[in-house]
Amino acid sequence: MAKTLDCLIIGGGPAGLTAAIYLARFHLSVAVADDGNSRARQIPCTHNQAGFPDGIAGVDLLNRMRDHALKYGASLIGARVDGLAVSAAGFEARGRESIACARTVLLATGVTNRRPEISEATHAEALREGRLRYCPVCDGFEVTDQNVAVIGRGPRALTECTFLRSFTVRITLIIEEDSAMAAQDIDRARALGIAIVRGYPSDFALGSTGIHVTVGQRRMTFDTVYPALGSEIHSELAGALGADLTDEGCIKVDAHQRTSIRGLYAAGDVVVGLDQISHAMGEAGVAATTIRNDLAAAAPILR
Repeated sequence: MAKTLDCLIIGGGPAGLTAAIYLARFHLSVAVADDGNSRARQIPCTHNQAGFPDGIAGVDLLNRMRDHALKYGASLIGARVDGLAVSAAGFEARGRESIACARTVLLATGVTNRRPEISEATHAEALREGRLRYCPVCDGFEVTDQNVAVIGRGPRALTECTFLRSFTVRITLIIEEDSAMAAQDIDRARALGIAIVRGYPSDFALGSTGIHVTVGQRRMTFDTVYPALGSEIHSELAGALGADLTDEGCIKVDAHQRTSIRGLYAAGDVVVGLDQISHAMGEAGVAATTIRNDLAAAAPILR
């Protein structure tokens, strides 16, 4: 096995790669273990990323960030980390085989959006065409004055509808028949002009006029559909080590991105906060600087 790293970053999305750039430029040995499933890869074009007023695709942004990290000496490991154990050196990460040993570990494992019942091919095409979107904060501007549907359950979905109402007057909330909705929420939706349709959404298809979906006996067409079905939080590695998690499963960290396990840090969407690229990058900068300073406190970093 190679020498013990100063830091192993698990997750090659915006948070992980930002931290890699910082740590490499701190003259520390750092590697990023990336299984290629960053949620940012699914972004067809983001217009929220500062410095790219005409937008940039998620894949292109990640490629730029990888090149940036490599330029300053970071290493990339194309592997999925399935297990993380405390070792004499700090931590050992394992996949199908031993991946790396490191004095510290930064978890930037992110989350995965829960999808509606839609084929992989249709899902990918709908994302590319902007017919299916997951983040109103990211791209609400792009649906200005469009006919928009939100698929979800309960208050969370209504909150997303309310947010989108500031971009368009045409909002439909699609919820399952047995999904409970408080009377005050129904009144709130009506007051905002949000239509409520009950039924299970299925049979998604793309057409020249938008995205088609069947709800009960109705065939409906929208310009854009937002699933508001929550996310799967990838905090299993932290949980297995006994790190503190929130009730939802996010990794708890202090103001410097330290977890409750010494030498283990976390940044990005796997931590409670605004699920945005800019926010993930900011947390990563804090985490990387904390890692550098914590390592220096244990043993001076000298040239």
